Amino acid sequence: MIRIEHLARSFKSESANRPGAPPRRWWQPARRTSVHAVRDISFTAENGRITGLLGPNGAGKTTTLRILAGLISPDAGTIHVDGIDVVAQPAAGLARMGILSDARGLYPRLTARENIVYFARLHGLSREQAEQRADVLGELLEMKPLLERRTAGFSQGERMKTALARALAHDPSHIVLDEPTNGLDVLATRALRRILLRLRTAEGGNKCIVISTHIMQEVEKLCDHVVVVAGGRSVAAGSVDELLQRTSHSNFEDAFVQLAFDGGAP
Repeated sequence: MIRIEHLARSFKSESANRPGAPPRRWWQPARRTSVHAVRDISFTAENGRITGLLGPNGAGKTTTLRILAGLISPDAGTIHVDGIDVVAQPAAGLARMGILSDARGLYPRLTARENIVYFARLHGLSREQAEQRADVLGELLEMKPLLERRTAGFSQGERMKTALARALAHDPSHIVLDEPTNGLDVLATRALRRILLRLRTAEGGNKCIVISTHIMQEVEKLCDHVVVVAGGRSVAAGSVDELLQRTSHSNFEDAFVQLAFDGGAP
């Protein structure tokens, strides 16, 4: 499982001049302020279920997943993947995860298969193992017709499938996706939802999947467990039904607004 406890991260930002203040001269130091992207986020994502980080833009979801992926370090808090401290042992932690970030850059001159094989080789698979893995993922992700095509000119949905296959090249036990439906049309979104539900129990089952989103419908149809994030804090957690019960709402959007913006009080 993935366990995150009391995560915090701030960034330095150059502040604007106060109204009426004289402009800063070139020799004067910039006025810098701290922006708290993540203040206190804690949650556990267990094996065999899809955990959704649900929150508005700027809530701290992406920063949390970037820390989980080892791209930036936290100011405070801990992250463990199957008991491995990701901050202290980033390589060991990352070896157990497949990361699909919001930047889905593919090598456009390579075919989908070549993109997958390249990343499988980076994870230590032999050429034969990498080719076999590409075939398995082509079947699993419903992308066999794409494997021999160059990725230049792929649609958003085709790029998403290829990027996801690339993230799964080493058969990780944990899959982390940051806003994966951004830019996808209805059919591509439905395909991704179907694929993620299949991945949860595919290839031996019990995969831990974490997905960040601000789309209520995705959470209702996809997630077994929901962590509501607002203002850099985790403010509520539970299944969709549990959160509806907690807020006494029948509409999940109303429940989310209450939990994220109204202090959670009924």
